[in-house]
Amino acid sequence: MLTFLGDYVFGRGRCVFSGSVIDVLGRLGVSEHASRSTLSRMVNRGLLRRQKHGRRMYFGLTPRTVDILRDGHTRIWRTGAVNDDWDGTWTLLGFSLPEAWQRQRHDLRSQLAWAGFGPLQGGLWIAPGHVVVDGIVAELGLGARVRVFRATADDLTEIGQLVEDAYDLPRLATGYRDFLTRWDHGTPQPYAADPLAAHLSIVTEWLQTIRADPRLPVRHLPQDWPAIVAQKAFHRIEAALATPAAELAAQLLETVPEQ
Repeated sequence: MLTFLGDYVFGRGRCVFSGSVIDVLGRLGVSEHASRSTLSRMVNRGLLRRQKHGRRMYFGLTPRTVDILRDGHTRIWRTGAVNDDWDGTWTLLGFSLPEAWQRQRHDLRSQLAWAGFGPLQGGLWIAPGHVVVDGIVAELGLGARVRVFRATADDLTEIGQLVEDAYDLPRLATGYRDFLTRWDHGTPQPYAADPLAAHLSIVTEWLQTIRADPRLPVRHLPQDWPAIVAQKAFHRIEAALATPAAELAAQLLETVPEQ
């Protein structure tokens, strides 16, 4: 759903007819009931807003969804999966929480992992580059328990080993290899004859894959790091699908100006 909104609603100043959403997601095997339920849940969570025209219901983006889609767009088309311009800096975050704060500890670790941090030792987590964590810390109310630093590694530190210690490299590599297995030998069934469904599928799968990747500096990763090949494959296949998918979407989608 978010890929669909990002491709055909984001940045256009339009709202899309619910029936159009159902028709498009149906091409991916999503039932009408599931599509309607998802639309309703997204409205309830503040991710979509309803706009009625006559007897038809249309859906538009909220500021929260715009931020989410903008972030995804940046991740796919600007920063990408391969970090080949790392400047050598790290963001270090240390925390110390009371033993009884199990929920807070779990929430903080989950948020840090999502933001690209890896656990180095004890309560010390690291992430390549300058990562802003103010929002995470404030949301969890842990400002008095967290310390954040910017640093570079001394010559005595083997960065490749540091990366291997803090991150699950086999899991990250498996994500890229799975993507290549599915896509690098042609559009998989059942999307081979449907460029719109194929385009939505590949963009969704690629974003899910790179979301799990903290963009580790490629020069400190194994020489056969699969993100490099996978990113090239994604751009090649997406480029071939983009125009026919957009042409098909123009025929199928009913939209109105947002109010």
